[in-house]
Amino acid sequence: MARGWESKAVEAQMEESDARQLAEPVPFEVSPAVRARRERLDSLRMARARTLEQLERANGSAHREMLKRTLVVLEREMNELE
Repeated sequence: MARGWESKAVEAQMEESDARQLAEPVPFEVSPAVRARRERLDSLRMARARTLEQLERANGSAHREMLKRTLVVLEREMNELE
């Protein structure tokens, strides 16, 4: 009996998966240049988030100034890519 229940559960999971795949929009291929730009933008966003976290914890004025300059550069590059 457990085996029959298991197979029905697996069958239900497979049907749910099929339904989800049909509901999701079909992704289209993007050019390598667009993909590279998106990846660079994601990388810059992560670097900016890390820099902001470091800035919140930084105590030394020289370190804070360096982090602020880093933020300016990151934001400038992000604006160029957007």
